[in-house]
Amino acid sequence: MAGEAAPSHEELLYRLQSLAERAVRRYALPTTVTLQLINLSENATYRVDDSATGSKWALRVHREGYHSRTAIASELQWQIALKASGAAITPTPIRGSDGEFIQTVANEGLPRPRNVVLFAWEEGQEPAATDAAGFETLGEIAARMHAHVRNWQRPSWFERHTWDFETSLGERPHWGRWQDGMGITAESLEAFGETVRLIERRLERFGKTPDRFNLIHGDMRLANLLMDYGTIKVIDFDDCGFSWFLYDCATTVSFFEDNPDVPELIEAWVRGYRRVGKLSAEEEAEIDTFVMLRRLLLVAWIGSHSETELAQSMGVEYTRRTLPLCERYLSRFGEARRPR
Repeated sequence: MAGEAAPSHEELLYRLQSLAERAVRRYALPTTVTLQLINLSENATYRVDDSATGSKWALRVHREGYHSRTAIASELQWQIALKASGAAITPTPIRGSDGEFIQTVANEGLPRPRNVVLFAWEEGQEPAATDAAGFETLGEIAARMHAHVRNWQRPSWFERHTWDFETSLGERPHWGRWQDGMGITAESLEAFGETVRLIERRLERFGKTPDRFNLIHGDMRLANLLMDYGTIKVIDFDDCGFSWFLYDCATTVSFFEDNPDVPELIEAWVRGYRRVGKLSAEEEAEIDTFVMLRRLLLVAWIGSHSETELAQSMGVEYTRRTLPLCERYLSRFGEARRPR
C-alpha cells in the first residue's frame, strides 16, 4: 500500500465496519448479530445486537498506534479491580473464543491490524442535567476511585499513558500541540503561551507525590456516567492513565469551561469529594490550574482530531472563547499580561 492515498472518511468508516464484522466472529455470539457505529473518536465503538434474544454488546475497535496491547490489558485490569472492590460499577469485558479479552484483527484496506475489545452492554442513560447534584455525585465517585488506587497493587506489567505537563502541553504531547489548535491567532498564541508557562510553574510547585499524582480515569464527565434506576455506572476508561487526581475534577467541565455555572459546579464536586475523601485547601485552590490545563489540552485535541464530529462542532469558536479564560487565569494568579 506504499504510495496509496489516504482513504476518505467514508471509506475509512466502511473499512472499520468490515473489520468490526470480522472481529465479532472471534466471540461466542450468534452469527446473525448486527453492528451499528455509535461513536467515533479515539476509537470506533459499535453496538452489537442480537434481534432474536434482545441481547446487546459494545465492540470497541482501537485507534491505530494510540494504546499498546499491554496498555489496553491494563485498562481492563483496572476496570475489573474497581468493580470487584465495589469502588465503581464498570463495564464487563468479554473473552473471545480463545479466552483472550483483546483480539487483534486485520482487514483489507487498513495498513495494520487493530486491537478489539467486546464489553457486555451497560443499560442506563447519561444524566440529563448539568447541575450541582450531578457534580456532587461525580466528586463522590472520583474520591472512591482515588481511594481504591491508593491501596491497589497494580500488576508488574501495568502500562498506561502519563498525563503530565510534558505530555499534555509540553514537548511530548499525546494529543498534538496546542499551538496547532483551530483558529490560533497571534493574540491567542501569545496569551496561551503565557498561560502555559504559568501552568508549568504552578504544577512544578504542586508536585507529583503519590497522594496527588496517580492512576485516574482521565475523562470523568457526566457523559461517561450511566444512570440505571438509581445505580451509577462509570464508562469509557480509554483515557485512564497517570496524572494528578485533580485532573479528574477538571475533566468534569470539559468543553464548557467558560460557562458561568462552572464555579458553582466545581464547588459541588468538592463537596461530594470531601464526603468520601480528603481534599486540602491548597489542593482546592489549585483546581483552576487543572481546568486551564484541560482547556488548552482540548484546544490541541480539536486541532489534531478535526475529522471527528465533536471537534468540528467546537472548532475555531472553542479556541476563541479560550482567550478570556486565559486572561482571567493570568489575572487571578497575579501575572496579568502587560499591555503591548
